[in-house]
Amino acid sequence: MPRRLTVVQLLPALESGGVERSTLEIAAALVAAGHRAIVVSAGGRLLPALRECGGEHVALDIGRKSPAVLRHVPALRALLLREAADIVHARSRLPAWLGRIALHSLPARRRPRWVTTVHGLNSPGRYSSVMASGERVVCVSQTVREHVLRHYPAVEPARLRVIPRGIDPLQFPRRTHPDPARARVAEDHPVLAGQGPLLLLPGRGTRLKGHADALHLLAALRAGPFPGARLWLPGAREAGRDAYVGELEALAAQLDVGDAVLFTAPTSRIAQAYAASDLVLQLSRKPEAFGRTVLEALSVGRPVLGWAHGGVGELLGQLQPQGAVAPFDAAALAVTATSLLRAPPRPPDTLPYTLQAMQHATLELYAELAG
Repeated sequence: MPRRLTVVQLLPALESGGVERSTLEIAAALVAAGHRAIVVSAGGRLLPALRECGGEHVALDIGRKSPAVLRHVPALRALLLREAADIVHARSRLPAWLGRIALHSLPARRRPRWVTTVHGLNSPGRYSSVMASGERVVCVSQTVREHVLRHYPAVEPARLRVIPRGIDPLQFPRRTHPDPARARVAEDHPVLAGQGPLLLLPGRGTRLKGHADALHLLAALRAGPFPGARLWLPGAREAGRDAYVGELEALAAQLDVGDAVLFTAPTSRIAQAYAASDLVLQLSRKPEAFGRTVLEALSVGRPVLGWAHGGVGELLGQLQPQGAVAPFDAAALAVTATSLLRAPPRPPDTLPYTLQAMQHATLELYAELAG
């Protein structure tokens, strides 16, 4: 029987986001397999979820960007010795630097194995290089692997392991089209009611998410083949982002689509939002490391339209190439949107990028390193 491992994951905090979600998913998989899962962070709103799945938490503010953060190295070192850690897995740059310093201060015979995950396409340089320092470097997509090899040529390719992020298909079940969810969404948000197609762009309130591109697309569709088209932007409204939303509202008015677009806070019922839509947009201006929206939408059975770069382009190329458009070609975007709305492609019967596959591959990597 495999021995019980103690795995320590390092990250700044447990508030929200893909890094945090992956940390909890791996903690849950470790506990389910009979191992110990310890997370070191400043804590946050996801802490109850970690404890609920059986994970343990050690509160150290290892993500605060201040020279004073170095004071946590002795505590981190003591933790690794006290708990006899087998694996230390760093998921963010500053915690990774602290973890690496703590590890190198330990006797070689008591030193845990070192894993890092490159979750994003960080600006290359000395500070980011620590994420390529693991004995195994997990890359969340082939796009990330190519990014690491391009910017850190000294890294041996054998140390890189592509383990894509994944979704739980049970949370995003296939839905009919049209779906009753459309009527419920229209009831909650009357501006989205109507006979025309509903476009959906879920994403945080930052210009990197391409909200302006979506507004220009909406204007083109309403001026052309789909005068009744509507656009929903859940997540665009965030605390402290009022000025940005004001810019978008001004642009919508300028484009004469102000009465056909809705900016809201993130929705807790995102699967229902996908089911209510006719076309899901992923228009990030900056290439993303993965492209979870693509998987979620396709799992529900809705076509996706996105810029063909980064992890989004990678996933669309594999799973629904009809929706990939050369980055920032607005005319091609409108033409492709029209095509997808008129003749939606058949969604994949199954998606290879599942949560279970990600968890299994990560635990296999830990077992490989721990012998």
